[in-house]
Amino acid sequence: MINIAIMGYGVVGSGVAEVCRMNADAIEKKAGQGINIKKILDLRDFPDDPFGDRVTHRAEDIFEDPDIAIVVETIGGTGIALELSRRALEAGKHVVTSNKELVAAHGPELMALAQAKSISYMYEASVGGGIPIVRPLHKCLSANVIQLVAGILNGTTNYILTRMDAAGIRFEQALSEAQEHGYAEQNPTADLDGLDACRKLAILGSITLGEYIDSRQVHTEGITSIMPPDLLYAQHLQMKLKLIGRFRLLLDQQADMIVAPMLISRSHPIAVADDVNNAILVEGNALGEALFYGRGAGKLPTASAVVADVIECAMHLGRLPHLITWAVSDRTIVRPHDDCPVQALVRLRDSLPAERVRELFGPYGAEPVQAQDLHEHAWLVGRDAVLSEGQLAARLRLLDADVIGRIRLFV
Repeated sequence: MINIAIMGYGVVGSGVAEVCRMNADAIEKKAGQGINIKKILDLRDFPDDPFGDRVTHRAEDIFEDPDIAIVVETIGGTGIALELSRRALEAGKHVVTSNKELVAAHGPELMALAQAKSISYMYEASVGGGIPIVRPLHKCLSANVIQLVAGILNGTTNYILTRMDAAGIRFEQALSEAQEHGYAEQNPTADLDGLDACRKLAILGSITLGEYIDSRQVHTEGITSIMPPDLLYAQHLQMKLKLIGRFRLLLDQQADMIVAPMLISRSHPIAVADDVNNAILVEGNALGEALFYGRGAGKLPTASAVVADVIECAMHLGRLPHLITWAVSDRTIVRPHDDCPVQALVRLRDSLPAERVRELFGPYGAEPVQAQDLHEHAWLVGRDAVLSEGQLAARLRLLDADVIGRIRLFV
């Protein structure tokens, strides 16, 4: 029997306990021995919970117990979660987490600490919820040079954009529906502003390169400015509008990285993901393309990924860690945003002469698109020659008040 502890008994933490209970026999067969939840750390008591008698308010009850081999961190954030994760590792206990914010901000430190202690720091559930993506990048695809990782990494924003597309409703109404269904938190800022997807993309990029990518270096935009006409243009162009994170490895070993709303062909594999589902496309130089699809969040899907890491740790007790750490490099890994190529749909007021648009964008391609509003016209730009993000931004500044909006194309 392997004893584990859970730190943080919220949605995911209680889901871990539920998965361990309902799948106990299957887990024992795969781990080689049973998994016993010995302690649960939380500020609250849970007298009606099946595991309520395991609750403690003292972290020392976990760290000083030699029988506890694996600690699950589902607290969230980078405050107390960081302190307790450090203490668990220093106590020689394997740590499994679903905390993408912590991994994105402090992953190198915690991985290095785990390596020094010959234990594991596992974080499959930090990206994609129940979708397996971290371990495949580390293991199954390790013979490849990964050239592209891109997709829909946040279920909340995907649900909102799906509803706006299907029902023609405004952003505010779609957000309200998402909150009513429990798909969005009462303060969904990290989701709506793209920060959640950015952290996940930085983790995937770090795994791909084996070098730490600071999520703050990734250009990130959210979906709060998306309006119904944007979805109408998407439909007219046989596309969908999705919040997409994209990592592209360049020839100089820098990475073109961005999180932003993008127009993507309805026939593209990523576009299959609607509602709260995620889809992550990985392209390797030997494999070609592989798609990872499923529910990217939720109590049991995320808990299933956490428990899978617990099983992995149980199978490797007494062995060296099998996941590589991230090197911290002085080199510039993320290419400056202004230097990255872009194609975009640009919406402009109809008072602006078409000749002015062609004058500014003609060398790069300026293809008119049927307007969805009588008081504007739209153009696809950057499809004939390479247009950089910096060049696009500079030209839009010249047009200033005549610009209604700009949405990138996924290419």
